[in-house]
Amino acid sequence: MYRRNNTVYLTVILILTILFCAITVYASSDTSDTPRVSARSAALYQPDSKSLLYRKNHSVRMPMASTTKIMTAVLALESDTDMDKPITVRDESVGIEGSSAYLRHGDKVTMRELIYALMLQSANDAATEIAYRIGGDVPCFAEMMNDKAIELGLSGTHFSNPHGLDDNDHYTTAEDLARLAAYALDIEEFRNVCSTYKKTVTTGERVRTYVNHNKLLSRYSDAIGVKTGYTVKCGRCLVGAAERDGLRLISVTLDAPDDWNDHEAMLDYGFSVMEMLPLAYTYEYSYDIPVINNGTVRVTNTDELCLPVMRGDHKITKNVMLDRLVTAPIKEGDALGKVEFRVDGEYVGEVGLIATESVSAKEKTSFFKKIIKLPWR
Repeated sequence: MYRRNNTVYLTVILILTILFCAITVYASSDTSDTPRVSARSAALYQPDSKSLLYRKNHSVRMPMASTTKIMTAVLALESDTDMDKPITVRDESVGIEGSSAYLRHGDKVTMRELIYALMLQSANDAATEIAYRIGGDVPCFAEMMNDKAIELGLSGTHFSNPHGLDDNDHYTTAEDLARLAAYALDIEEFRNVCSTYKKTVTTGERVRTYVNHNKLLSRYSDAIGVKTGYTVKCGRCLVGAAERDGLRLISVTLDAPDDWNDHEAMLDYGFSVMEMLPLAYTYEYSYDIPVINNGTVRVTNTDELCLPVMRGDHKITKNVMLDRLVTAPIKEGDALGKVEFRVDGEYVGEVGLIATESVSAKEKTSFFKKIIKLPWR
């Protein structure tokens, strides 16, 4: 009896020990600052510093679904097409499977309207019409997409269509998508489109309202874009972006069952570990430089300089570089110096010091003019 009770006692102790260890391990990992994401592939990118703050299978080639349309929009916006000139929808663009703007053959639309349908409604028919208008046909437009990918250094990306419907030769990586989104967000019109929640378009007697599929715009207060995507083969794909106090972050997930929470966790993590460090505010540095034979000239910085850095204490040093004397004439806006900055001993940038006013050269007075000006006695 004693041996049986002792065995039971030891078994209970062993089970409790295992449970305690499991709970301890889970708790310690759960309190980690590093986000947990459901995605098969993910990346969190800070474009100014070109740094990956979080990565998970970030360089693995995967299908991208409608996040493809980021590149389609870039090529449309960078084309020489008149954005507001009416164009006639062709038959080849009608009835494309998947998400649609329900374009009809003969509809009169503008390129700008197609881009809104592309990015908000994720319309595959709009993507196809853009491809025909910009590239002549889908294969030629895909070549243009791939040329742009090469130009941007997206070595893990290949396009075969403008919309992202399944194709074995159509793939990207989370890191490549982040870098593509960073490039696209530098285009003002792209930022305006992908941050728009709702857009109403009138085509003849038809009124279409496009509602952005990107729920980050309503779920995350600092969100500024970018694009959703989904097919059965690809799973849920999402490129997000947010900006806070001048710091921009881009989040990417591919095949993510819980993508909204994935992105919120990654963005929260990014803003918790990184910040913008102000080095020079506009007009912060002003100096007077002597001008030979004509007083002084005031110089100042008209640009500001901020640097994305990991949060923490940083040693900032600056080096003001100015001429001791300058010679007139000087024009307003002339560069007459600079302030260089180093953070933790590393050179990080500079701001120019420019003249705030023009200074003319003093007219030289000749010997005869001096004689004439002498008082007669």
